[in-house]
Amino acid sequence: MKNVLITGGTSGIGLGIARAFAAKGYNLLLNGLEPNGPEIAKELAAEHSVKVLHSPANLMKPEQIREMVSLAEQELGQVDILVNNAGIQYVAPVDEFPEDKWDAIISVNMSASFHAAKAVWPGMKSRGFGRIINIASAHALRASEYKIAYVTAKHGIAGLTKVLALEGAPHNITCNAICPGYVRTPLVEAQIADQAKAHQMSESEVIEKVMLKKQAVKQFVTIDAIANLALYLATDTASQLTGAMLPIDGGWSAQ
Repeated sequence: MKNVLITGGTSGIGLGIARAFAAKGYNLLLNGLEPNGPEIAKELAAEHSVKVLHSPANLMKPEQIREMVSLAEQELGQVDILVNNAGIQYVAPVDEFPEDKWDAIISVNMSASFHAAKAVWPGMKSRGFGRIINIASAHALRASEYKIAYVTAKHGIAGLTKVLALEGAPHNITCNAICPGYVRTPLVEAQIADQAKAHQMSESEVIEKVMLKKQAVKQFVTIDAIANLALYLATDTASQLTGAMLPIDGGWSAQ
């Protein structure tokens, strides 16, 4: 069975993807800074009889990303599938946007995906198989106010995805990006509060008038929908699907 490395794999979307892969028998390395990360890894391993490692690598530090990939290669044998999922957010008008927040978001949401892909690339290339799945956002396809760093990073992920797809094609390495609309994760819960402050609205108004306003389907996207698409992209069947930005956004990007 193949091995999967998931950044931001101990909460939210990343944990949902981890559960889906573990249920199908994949071995995992989960990256995450949550204190209960090792316990999550142990629980998944016991529940699904697979090997699950945990790494607290700081994705703002390229050397720690390289060490994380080396750990996966040493303990699991190889990394067949990389899911670049980790992300952080901050909401503010451009003239008030803190420069340290800009640097952190660009680093975690975009640069870390490059460093992780670069680290797994030699192994994937030598074996003639690799699947890189970037969890982007509808904001890789559309922009919103007050999210200058996040939108910039996610648009950068779109470019990264396409270049990796082109360079990976001769080696059976695919790279695609999943672009969800709003998913009710801890990250989005924090955004609801931030947007309420920025727009001077109640939180329920933010959900109705800001977040889901642009989606034709007025529902939060489910983690299961994202996880199932990630599972498909990891298969041999998806070998012809590469360089794609795949929206699961309730019709947001159709407008």
